[in-house]
Amino acid sequence: MAARFRGLRRAVGVSPRLAWRRVYSEAGGHVKAEYDAVVIGAVTAQLLAPNWQSGLWGTSCLGHNGLVAAAYLQRLGVNTVVFERRHVIGGAAVTEEIIPGFKFSRASYLLSLLRPQIYNELELKKHGLRLHLRNPHSFTPILEEGTGSMVPRSLLLGTEMAENQKQIAQFSQKDAQAFPKYEEYMSRLVLAIDPLLDAAPVDMAAFQHNSLLQRLKALSTLKPLLKAGRILGAHLPQYYQVLTAPIAKVLDQWFESEPLKATLATDAVIGAMTSPHTPGSGYVLLHHVMGGLEGVQGTWGYVQGGMGALSDAIASSATVHGASIFTDKTVAKVQVSSEGCVQGVVLQDGLEVRSKVVLSSASPQVTFLKLTPQEWLPESFVERISQLDTQSPVTKINVAVDRLPNFLAAPNAPRGQPLPHHQCSIHLNCENTLLLHQAFEDAQSGMPSHRPMIELCIPSSLDPTLAPPGCHVISLFTQYTPYTLAGGRTWDEQERNAYAEKVFDCVEAYAPGFKGSVVGRDILTPPDLERVFGLPGGNIFHCAMSLDQLYFARPVPLHSGYRSPLRGLYLCGSGAHPGGGVMGAAGRNAAHVVTRDLKSM
Repeated sequence: MAARFRGLRRAVGVSPRLAWRRVYSEAGGHVKAEYDAVVIGAVTAQLLAPNWQSGLWGTSCLGHNGLVAAAYLQRLGVNTVVFERRHVIGGAAVTEEIIPGFKFSRASYLLSLLRPQIYNELELKKHGLRLHLRNPHSFTPILEEGTGSMVPRSLLLGTEMAENQKQIAQFSQKDAQAFPKYEEYMSRLVLAIDPLLDAAPVDMAAFQHNSLLQRLKALSTLKPLLKAGRILGAHLPQYYQVLTAPIAKVLDQWFESEPLKATLATDAVIGAMTSPHTPGSGYVLLHHVMGGLEGVQGTWGYVQGGMGALSDAIASSATVHGASIFTDKTVAKVQVSSEGCVQGVVLQDGLEVRSKVVLSSASPQVTFLKLTPQEWLPESFVERISQLDTQSPVTKINVAVDRLPNFLAAPNAPRGQPLPHHQCSIHLNCENTLLLHQAFEDAQSGMPSHRPMIELCIPSSLDPTLAPPGCHVISLFTQYTPYTLAGGRTWDEQERNAYAEKVFDCVEAYAPGFKGSVVGRDILTPPDLERVFGLPGGNIFHCAMSLDQLYFARPVPLHSGYRSPLRGLYLCGSGAHPGGGVMGAAGRNAAHVVTRDLKSM
């Protein structure tokens, strides 16, 4: 079926009048010879798989972080140009009409982590961003044997604490009483981490190598860390365990019911090649619960028109202030002067564009191992970049259906209209944390999970513009799937389809009739995510969000503040602090660092 629809894929605009496209058109679409800053999202590079031997030719696309960086730079008076290889901007935050009439958020599909400062300062609502907030937000149906004519149980969680407790009490009265305390406990930790997201990490290099005056200036970078310490106070040892222990251990201390623990644990492993029993998985959970939308903490939502509408709104904000955005323009390499300073980029067509600084929203691997002349980088730095952990468990399957899934645990309405649980993240094969761990172990042995963890979302349940009347688009975010299969097998069409059928069989068990509703599908395994979106190893975060690759050490120690060893070259994508997700913080933070550096040049 995938082959049947392959030739029909095409990107679509999600708004009839996109301001950034209009400004670009009115400017004549001519690349100037010189700008203050170049933002790279468009490269064609031999992407490097986890073993750095794959030889796959792929692309790196301009993600939302690059657009955010360009918007802030231009607003701060830095004349900025953006180059994107594809005909559509946004990197993984794009809307594409893969199947005629069905518009998909092909990679990223939910919004929550976007920093509120970006939403307000870039005036994204003014630039067309519309959100559909979800409540309830999580639905876990249970496969139960021997229920006969009874409806199987399910766990539905939202913003109403009393209703959450009622739902949890189906499985454990004790857990129902503990849940508000758990939420309060985690909220305090989120509050402490929040200031760290909006500033560069502590500048350890300045403390080690710079003059006394520069060291004193670097003390200001300690403020967010000190603020976090004050918030946590005497509870720091307990919170330290949350950050470093396996999330299963943390949840076992709070709860006894497996459906609740498994549902919460999904946020600790989503997008990560880790098990709930992996030390440090607690931070990944925090990373996914620290967001909020329109002042509502912890809320997730769908973007009207798909995730590409977010990218278009950011681009509109950038171009209105004078930034230039060029699609179908591929960056081939970073230009370096004889003095060892960045002096611009060379496009694939041979055009040289000069600039004072270059910001790359591409992954650290593509930026430093492919775009940058190696003679200007320290050997130890190159070695560390090449050793980054980029393992990914994710296969994303986008599905077009002609009717809503009808779950045994929550039967559809007579007329088939969406019900509250249809707008949620629907967790399948999540009855207990052991299932998640077993799915992880399958991938560790080189096999796609026998019972994969599935996060099923139906954005058209809230945004009917995405599909024809009565039809829907479904996002299946599944794991675990290894990059390379056992025995050295690759993800060919047969392997892709076999895995998709396994996933569909799982959905069918919870919602009989699902397979018969499928109109078309798009399967993106880890190598496909690498090839299409420039994600090394298919990792949605550019590199793992493990404790050894966070904060001081993202992407590597002593180079966590967006600057690189090459003067004038900066990272501004998910491979920089604070990491992945549709957050925009890396782009915003990098833009402020670059602006300060330009003033001292």
